[in-house]
Amino acid sequence: RELEVRRQELSNASVRKEKLEGEINVLKEQFHGAEERKGQLKDRIQSLKEELSEYAKEREKQREERNDSEEKLGQIIREGEEAKRDLQVLQQKIHTFNNKIEYGKSEIIETLNERASIKTKISRYDTMLEQISIRKAELNSRLLKAKTEETKQEEELIELNKSLEETKEGIQETKRRIVLAEAEAREKEQNLEKKDKTFTDMQLAYHQQKSKLDSMKNMAERYDGYGNSIKKVMEMRETYPGLIGVVADIMKVEKKYETAIETALGGNIQNIVTEDEETAKKAIEQLKKNKWGRATFLPLKSVKARSPYQKEKVLKEEGVIGTADTLVEAKEKYQSLLGYLLGACIVVKHIDHGIALSKKYGYSLRIVTLEGENFIPGGAISGGAFKNASNLLGRKREIEETKKRVKEMFLSMDKLLLEMKKDKEEREKILGELEEKKKELQEQYLLHNTAFHNVTKTNEKLKEAKEAFQELQKEKEELKRQGEEIEENKTEMKEELRQSEEQEQKMESQVQEWDTQMEDWKGKEEKKREQVSSLEIEIAALRQKREFQKQNEDRVEHGRKKLEKEERELIQSIENLSMEQSKRTKKILEMEEEVEKTALFCSEGEGELKGKIQGREECQIKQKEFFQQREELADRKASLEKEAFRLNSQRERLEETSENNRNYMWEEYEITFHKAVEMGKKELTDLSQIKKEILTVKEAIKKLGDVNVNAIEDYKDLLERYEFLKGQRDDLVAAEEALRNIIDELDKEMRLQFQEKFKEIQWEFDQVFKELFGGGKGTLELMEEEDILEAGIRITAQPPGKKLQNMMQLSGGEKALAAIALLFAIQNLKPSPFCLLDEIEAALDESNVGRFAKYLHKLTTHTQFIVITHRRGTMEKADRLYGITMQEKGVSTLVSVDFIDKELEN
Repeated sequence: RELEVRRQELSNASVRKEKLEGEINVLKEQFHGAEERKGQLKDRIQSLKEELSEYAKEREKQREERNDSEEKLGQIIREGEEAKRDLQVLQQKIHTFNNKIEYGKSEIIETLNERASIKTKISRYDTMLEQISIRKAELNSRLLKAKTEETKQEEELIELNKSLEETKEGIQETKRRIVLAEAEAREKEQNLEKKDKTFTDMQLAYHQQKSKLDSMKNMAERYDGYGNSIKKVMEMRETYPGLIGVVADIMKVEKKYETAIETALGGNIQNIVTEDEETAKKAIEQLKKNKWGRATFLPLKSVKARSPYQKEKVLKEEGVIGTADTLVEAKEKYQSLLGYLLGACIVVKHIDHGIALSKKYGYSLRIVTLEGENFIPGGAISGGAFKNASNLLGRKREIEETKKRVKEMFLSMDKLLLEMKKDKEEREKILGELEEKKKELQEQYLLHNTAFHNVTKTNEKLKEAKEAFQELQKEKEELKRQGEEIEENKTEMKEELRQSEEQEQKMESQVQEWDTQMEDWKGKEEKKREQVSSLEIEIAALRQKREFQKQNEDRVEHGRKKLEKEERELIQSIENLSMEQSKRTKKILEMEEEVEKTALFCSEGEGELKGKIQGREECQIKQKEFFQQREELADRKASLEKEAFRLNSQRERLEETSENNRNYMWEEYEITFHKAVEMGKKELTDLSQIKKEILTVKEAIKKLGDVNVNAIEDYKDLLERYEFLKGQRDDLVAAEEALRNIIDELDKEMRLQFQEKFKEIQWEFDQVFKELFGGGKGTLELMEEEDILEAGIRITAQPPGKKLQNMMQLSGGEKALAAIALLFAIQNLKPSPFCLLDEIEAALDESNVGRFAKYLHKLTTHTQFIVITHRRGTMEKADRLYGITMQEKGVSTLVSVDFIDKELEN
């Protein structure tokens, strides 16, 4: 058992020895790797030292350049300061000379002023002496005149008293005549006021009748009251000369028979008279072609009168006036036509006469009464209130009567105006005489006051003359004394004048000398100023250069410090490796010592074991197989342990290498292992190729030059600008959104307001249209299926007596009047303070012009209109007229008439 124990100990010692040898080999391998790493770090340190040396040289060079620049800058600054001091000295001298020159000039000016003052005083003394001489002569003359004036004033006083009494009597007589003239003027004024009121009433009635006449003429011209077809045919009278007119145009009826004749004619009153059937045929073709309706035509050549009335006894019955055709006046050529229309109709005075006559003759007669009852053959009777607003038959008579009344009224007004003019002239004459009398009275009052004033003044003058004589004697003595005093002062002033002239000459020569010296100093100052300016420019350039050199030095210093930091880090890494190697070396020595001890223990144990083995060889032989098996297992175990140790050592070495590589990646590239794995390219598997690419990239990095130390600041500036612009953009986007919302709101509001105002304009347009056209209807409509803000507007007009139609189908005058109606409708809705109209009524006829002018005058309550026109109707409604005439070629003359002032005068 002891042998086994011993053998086991030797076996363990052998295994321990092999294990230690393996560990020694691993440590040596690690030591070798560390040596290689130290070599790489030393190479890098050597490279850094070379770069630091280059940086040191460059810094030394820059320092020398900066020292040279500083020295040169200091020298130039000293030169500049010295030049500035010289410039200040020159400027001080120039300032001193300027002060001297200014002082000299002020002294000269003061001397000149004093001399001028002296000359003025001398001149004043001469003037005073002359005045004293003149005054003496005047005093002598006044003394002589005093007595003469006293006598003269006494004589004038007697004459003035006499004149005063005469003026009093004249004033009383003039007052009496003024009272009589004022009474006569008041009487004339009262007569004028009465006549003026009468004229105003007549003028109003005249304008009413004139408007009525124009309206009736317009209705006659437009055939108001007739059917549309009749109007359309009568518009073609110029085209077809054979159209004579309607039935009412060819006859003349007394007023008392108008109702009866119009009843007798009935619908025939709207028949159209033509020369022949051909004209009627052409007119009918036009009616068909244009779809204007129907009309009845009476060709003169084909329409014949009925046979003379056979029942003569009917005409002798009570209440019978006669047949209707005998109560109408017309030309000879129309008699046959009148017989055709009216020959069979009996006119009676009253309905009772008609009833009796109709019964008597078995209801076979056509009878009409003067009041318009109509007895139709067969027994039918029509009658009632006779409404005839158009009065087609009496229209011509009314026009003639109205024209006659207008003419009579105009003549009456003219006669009254002449009387008023005569009365005004007489009044003006009386007022003129009254004014003359008042002027005469004022003159008499003036003469009276003057005479009274002269009497008082003459008394005062007599008193003043005596007092003045004594004063004049005293004044004469005073003048003598003043003359002597002035002569003395004059002599003194002449001496002062001479001294002043001498002083001026001296000062002028001194100032001229100072001027010459100052010009020299100014030249020197200009040169010195140029020198200072050039030195300041050079100083600025050197300072800029120094700043640039300082920036370079900072850049070099920053690079140097970075390299020194890297060198220190590398040296620290070498020291760390050296310490690790020392530890490994110490560990290897300890392990080798332990291996030697183990080997010694094994050799001693083996010797001892041999002796014991010989004693137990038999046992060993028996157990040989067992030991052999055990040995194999031990060998296998040892080899496995060795392999495990080797693998562990290799793993540790690989982990260390991996750690070093990770540290290297972080130190060199500042990236982690996981980041590098993510960035790695799978296709890069060749290590030598990767190293070549690394060297290439490093060379490229080196060629890029120094690191831009301002990159961070530049990035901050760019980031700040980006954030500012981004904020601006966000603000613009928000503003755009807000503006879009505002536009949507405005669009919505505009639509609502447009709809409201358009409805108001529609109503106003219809009202104005009716007033301007004398009836009818006008409408405004928006185009369908279009945006309300962009839609077109359709104007539909229906003048009185016409069908509803689009505005584009109207005549030119109707289009113009419809457009004016739309303009006035907008003006009514929102009146503008001022409006200019340029011949907008040019296309209208006279009657429409009158309605246009009348309506325009209504709008003047809120709006001032300036109208350019050639139409009489518009001019008549104007408040003021301005006309431009050319009486001479190339010379325009303005003629104006103010109707408002004339109305105020009237």
